[in-house]
Amino acid sequence: MTTKYILYVCAGLMLGQGLAKPADVAAAMQTQCAQCHALKAPAPAELTIDRLWQRKGPDLYYAGSKYNEAWLVKWLQDPKRIRPAGEFYFKHVKTGAKEDVVDESTLTPHVKLSKDDATAYAAALMQLKGAPDLVEKGSYKQQPGRAAMAAMFFNKLRGCSACHQSASGAGGLSGPELYTGGERLQPDYIHDYIKDPQKFDPHIWMPKLGLNEADLQRLTGYIVGLSAAKR
Repeated sequence: MTTKYILYVCAGLMLGQGLAKPADVAAAMQTQCAQCHALKAPAPAELTIDRLWQRKGPDLYYAGSKYNEAWLVKWLQDPKRIRPAGEFYFKHVKTGAKEDVVDESTLTPHVKLSKDDATAYAAALMQLKGAPDLVEKGSYKQQPGRAAMAAMFFNKLRGCSACHQSASGAGGLSGPELYTGGERLQPDYIHDYIKDPQKFDPHIWMPKLGLNEADLQRLTGYIVGLSAAKR
């Protein structure tokens, strides 16, 4: 039994004890979540390419400006991998017969929480907003658009599918899947991240596409609609 597995089991036991008070949640987040996630904004000098390379999980210091709370409650009870090849793609793939494949042996599953604990953690995470100007409230206008054009934009014109999946098994592996994007992410966050990814992660490899506002709205609406189409 590996040390990593022992730590994983122990964390699961600790998190499953029940967290009745906000103070309990805050303490547990610092001892458990902070092992893989940044719960406080890093200092400017810490925002290096090495930090991005070594990051074990997504930053959570602006979780309340990024995620939908209902999704957090659901996901924490039954975690499904959002990045098919883990947080950093090149660390978790191996050469296959025709193309690179995900090396599942290198990936550690996320701890599952009880419903009560998931609700408590989600509420605490939603309080983490990041800088006031990180996500502009109301930046996504929810204007109706042509779904076919938006899909073409995603899959061909802007090449989003090279890194992201718009359906299970359809698309790239290096970025997070987006077929649950509308359920998982707040629309304003989607809009603002597409507009300027480096505002959130200064060294992130996702390109700044330079889209005009109409195309930003179109692409955001497409991602929001991916989950809406499933319900």
